Amino acid sequence: MTLFERFEKRFFTQPHIKRLGDGDTDADFIAGRNTRIKETKRLIRIAIEFIQGFRGFQNLVPAITFFGSARFTETSPYYEITRKLGYAIAKEGFTVMTGGGPGLMEAANRGAHEAGGYTVGVNIRLPHEQMPNRYVDRFMTFYYFFVRKVMLVKYSYAYVIMPGGFGTLDELTEALTLIQTGKLYDFPVILVGTDYWKGFRDWIEQTLIPAGAIHREDLKYLVFTDDLDHVVEICRKLKGRLKLKFETRASP
Repeated sequence: MTLFERFEKRFFTQPHIKRLGDGDTDADFIAGRNTRIKETKRLIRIAIEFIQGFRGFQNLVPAITFFGSARFTETSPYYEITRKLGYAIAKEGFTVMTGGGPGLMEAANRGAHEAGGYTVGVNIRLPHEQMPNRYVDRFMTFYYFFVRKVMLVKYSYAYVIMPGGFGTLDELTEALTLIQTGKLYDFPVILVGTDYWKGFRDWIEQTLIPAGAIHREDLKYLVFTDDLDHVVEICRKLKGRLKLKFETRASP
């Protein structure tokens, strides 16, 4: 065991992280000034979360990240659509990455699991704890939303946006902003469910573009579709265009 691994085992365990941030919340984080000691503890806790995520996913096969509502159950038609798409993406060799919770996250993980693929959940600690669904091969929980988002972006080569609510919209618009501003390469952002996303698309085309808030060319990486084969083909083309390597497997 290396010196860093011994240090990590001693100090990077959950009880230590919890003590570093007892009583800390995202609201506290953005509330303004605090004591130097408390801010230093918070900084250490953030660094630990990043290190845990980077080490936990360092051998991850290139991933496709699915976003979608946690509230849609198996009775929703979107659940079965997401399950089929998770299956197809896993068959292409990609890791299927989600928030790891229920609903459409579960559906994507489930499809990948049924395809014999590798599937990952990246959870967030909330007041009402979100439990991992039973189809993830690896599951990591983070305290800060922005750390979790980094993990979902860093290892992903496309976003598949299924129907969802505020959380899904947040993740969608953050991805679009990062691409638009050149902070992230222009990977595909694929919105599945043209009827569901019609209002969003109309707002872009009828309000944002005419007002000059965005340029039409900003939409070149944004895809609206109901065709699952089209989604798979987009992801398949990524392999050649980006010369992705699929030799290594993530360790369980």
